[in-house]
Amino acid sequence: MGMLRGWEWGWSGDGNGDGPPLVQAIFNRDVEEVRTLLSHKENINVLDQERRTPLHAAAYVGDVAILELLILSGANVNAKDTVWLTPLHRAAAARNEKALHLLLKHSADVNARDKYWQTPLHVAAANRATKCVEAIVPLLSTVNVADRTGRTALHHAVHSGHLEMVNLLLNKGASLSTCDKKDRQPIHWAAFLGHLEVLKLLVARGADVACKDKKGYTLLHTAAASGQIEVVRHLLRLGVEIDEPNSFGNTALHIACYMGQDAVANELVNYGANVNQPNEKGFTPLHFAAVSTNGALCLELLVNNGADVNFQSKEGKSPLHMAAIHGRFTRSQILIQNGSEIDCADKYGNTPLHVAARYGHELLISTLMTNGADTARRGIHDMFPLHLAVLFGFSDCCRKLLSSGQLYSIVSSLSNEHVLSAGFDINTPDNLGRTCLHAAASGGNVECLNLLLSSGADLRRRDKFGRTPLHYAAANGSYQCTVTLVTAGASINEADCKGCTPLHYAAASDTYRRAETHSGNSHDADEEPLKESRLKEAFFCLEFLLDNGADPSLRDKQGYTAVHYAAAYGNRQNLELVSAWRDVLAAIPWAYNGHCEALKTLAETLVNLDVRDHKGRTALYLATERGSTECVEVLTSHGASALVKERKRKWTPLHAAAANGNTDSLHLLLDSGERADITDVMDIHGQSPLQPQPFWGAVSVGRKGVALSPGAGGGDPSPRAVLWPQAVTGCEDCLAALLDHDAFVLCRDFKGRTPIHFASACGHLEVLRTLLQAALSTDPLDSVVDYSGYSPMHWASYSGHEDCLELLLEHNPFAYLEGNPFTPLHCAVINNQDGTAEMLVEALGAKIVNSRDAKGRTPLHAAAFADNIHGLQLLLRHQAEVDLTDKLGRTPLMVASENGHTAAVEFLLYRAKANITVLDVNKNTALHLACSKGHEKCALLILGETHDLGLINASNSALQIAEAGLGACPPRGPGRGAGELTAACPLGHTPALACAPNKDVADCLALILSTMKPFPPKDAISSFSFNLLKNCGIAAKSAACGALPNGGSCPYGKDRHNAIGLDGCYSE
Repeated sequence: MGMLRGWEWGWSGDGNGDGPPLVQAIFNRDVEEVRTLLSHKENINVLDQERRTPLHAAAYVGDVAILELLILSGANVNAKDTVWLTPLHRAAAARNEKALHLLLKHSADVNARDKYWQTPLHVAAANRATKCVEAIVPLLSTVNVADRTGRTALHHAVHSGHLEMVNLLLNKGASLSTCDKKDRQPIHWAAFLGHLEVLKLLVARGADVACKDKKGYTLLHTAAASGQIEVVRHLLRLGVEIDEPNSFGNTALHIACYMGQDAVANELVNYGANVNQPNEKGFTPLHFAAVSTNGALCLELLVNNGADVNFQSKEGKSPLHMAAIHGRFTRSQILIQNGSEIDCADKYGNTPLHVAARYGHELLISTLMTNGADTARRGIHDMFPLHLAVLFGFSDCCRKLLSSGQLYSIVSSLSNEHVLSAGFDINTPDNLGRTCLHAAASGGNVECLNLLLSSGADLRRRDKFGRTPLHYAAANGSYQCTVTLVTAGASINEADCKGCTPLHYAAASDTYRRAETHSGNSHDADEEPLKESRLKEAFFCLEFLLDNGADPSLRDKQGYTAVHYAAAYGNRQNLELVSAWRDVLAAIPWAYNGHCEALKTLAETLVNLDVRDHKGRTALYLATERGSTECVEVLTSHGASALVKERKRKWTPLHAAAANGNTDSLHLLLDSGERADITDVMDIHGQSPLQPQPFWGAVSVGRKGVALSPGAGGGDPSPRAVLWPQAVTGCEDCLAALLDHDAFVLCRDFKGRTPIHFASACGHLEVLRTLLQAALSTDPLDSVVDYSGYSPMHWASYSGHEDCLELLLEHNPFAYLEGNPFTPLHCAVINNQDGTAEMLVEALGAKIVNSRDAKGRTPLHAAAFADNIHGLQLLLRHQAEVDLTDKLGRTPLMVASENGHTAAVEFLLYRAKANITVLDVNKNTALHLACSKGHEKCALLILGETHDLGLINASNSALQIAEAGLGACPPRGPGRGAGELTAACPLGHTPALACAPNKDVADCLALILSTMKPFPPKDAISSFSFNLLKNCGIAAKSAACGALPNGGSCPYGKDRHNAIGLDGCYSE
């Protein structure tokens, strides 16, 4: 939790002689040495590598005399280091009360925030500095300020478990119910971390013991997850709901069993927890106990307390299936002994035996078979357990399953051991026609293959695709399996339904190779040797096939030979074996996947490298399009032409390189020296290669903010033409190369946008840093705004790239004053970017909170338009004025009402106390605007806060307002008679009549309302009015979308994003 991990200082010297003399003197607490150094003009604001000043060190050490000496000598009391920590943060963290008092006396900013938006109060609370908190709190407007994660000082105090600090904050007004951004209240942390006394205090002060976080975790869930048995007992004594599910349907018992917290599970069961309650996927606590690493005791507990051992999940998995997945041998025995069904099938048809065979658990297979498991049961794709065992290469499991029958005995060809054949036909195919031998050949385990062959497996059997086991062995590059099958008599040139022989698949074996999932998680250090070993095996497999009569001239049904396959999939060694055959020339364009070694072999073999495929593309074109620089270098060095055009757009390789931003390829083509005017070759539209192409996209700021859209560039015959795509894609190396070739960093597209804009919008921090440095040296006076007045800060704010915004604020914090008055804060709140919005507010304060755009709208208007409640809360917390009007006279409440944003209207009415009587330039109130657009809920919310009948009867000046209305928007309010609601204005239209679709309906509605004296009770008004309308035969129109006459709607737009939560244990 941010500040909770301690505050070790970390100056390079720490008093040992390595740091600046002034810092060393401070750590040695030598006041006289400090005074002497200062008198000799020692730099009082010298910075270390983390930008900490001597005053930071003094605040950490806590020597008041040194601290005061530094301050009086001109030290900056609000200096921030690289993580924005001030000396006041340091003093609070070190619990140096006197140092903190002195800093406050000299105007240290008590509201200063670090990069995690934590104030000195957060730091003091986290570090048990009660005296510091007592000094800070009187200077604050609230103790409930939140950090970047939404946590208040009380969250931090509870996390540290300091009872005195928690009590102090509560006495100072800390809110018990404040939630962080995961909706966790302070009491969640007390439960999770086992701070029982703190939890008791919070409950005694009114904390909600039934509260939930965003994922539905209650206090009982959190305590169960971390094994806090005393907290669990206390919560149960308080009467919390024991079987309350979280968002995924898991109860506290599910969580305890999954985490292996057997003591907690026992307590919950003893208190009556439901041992058979399923979660959203149908898993009970017993399923969790069966699969958990440490769940053995939990499983035994559940079984002894009546848990259903045959309960199936929504996918049909029983607890025994779950135990089989992870090979939980002891737990499987307990389940079987307590009546678990051995051959229970899931929805795919797999029994526990299938699962155990798939994951290679031989001991579990023995247990299941001993207890009568059916080895001939069909599972997924009608496979036997034996299919799965050999497919994943588990020879011990294969042997065990083969020994299940006792029809006859044979002798393995590889050993003298006797193997019993299975009690089923070993050549029985699955629903795709594949036998166990096909599966073994695909799995690549030669021991499994030999066991099957020795048991009578048919090596000539074809599946539904016409493939024999040899096809599968060749496709996976399995040398030993290939040798075994060929030696046993497999046909080497037999073609499948597509006309492919085993040689076709062997030539491309690296592509078809099945992942060996049973080998566990691979480590990076092991990957290269393993890959090299596989490539060698694939080469030996191909070589063996060629040496034993495989014909490389055979074509598949599309006319391709093994040479084409080898070239297409880029295995140089495989290609060299077959490259002597006549189809090498046609294979050139196939080598476009960046397979440099394969391409080199072909290039050295042929004279003409400019052969084209059916689309007219040469190998050089394909290589530049894919950005395969090494292949481009090979081809250009062997004479491939950069001027050959493809058929559709008449592009040359140079066009392809420029359009895709492949700068290195571009330079290679330019340096090839083929023709001096190579850059002037035109495509079908008359564009040269170096004009910006429309395919990499541009970024625009418009009604919907910043968004990617196709760009259309003008001519720019210089390297700068490809700066834009590098800024969009974040290619740092390409960018550096272009800048080295004098690319102009401030070049603009047809909308005035620079690469800096694109990098900001796309969130490429290092690219942005490089571009800013280059721009500073190019033209430090350039304001870097586009033709619409938007700066990079606008783009970063709208897109939510906090790191880029932070860099831009450090570079020029006043950039928001330049260009478009629709500020970056407007952009952030209108797109629901809470992070960048908070960063802007914290960095720029009230100057930006109440700023107005060209139409007089504040960020609060933008947040109301976007229905952004977090944005509204943030802005109002920082003194945003709730009733400011724009140039149309509309307040944020009116904007929200017009757009039907019920949540924003409710917040502005009840929390911000917005004024509902304000009139816009057309004499519309918020109620008029809601009614005119048919937003019934908004209208009812406003009416609920209306105490002045004059507002209900207020007229506007828009003759057409009734025509834009919706008949189903009834006036509503306590004690409001029909006469009050129909008071005539000069045009005869009140908010009540604005709901009518036209004048005739308005007159009819007025007549109806005149009969309704008095109105029925408040809760009956809506249905009564609807029935009257229905009985009169009045059909209401749907709400009109247009703006009111003489008043335009706000040109805002926003995107909505959905988030998907994953279930997990309650941990940070």
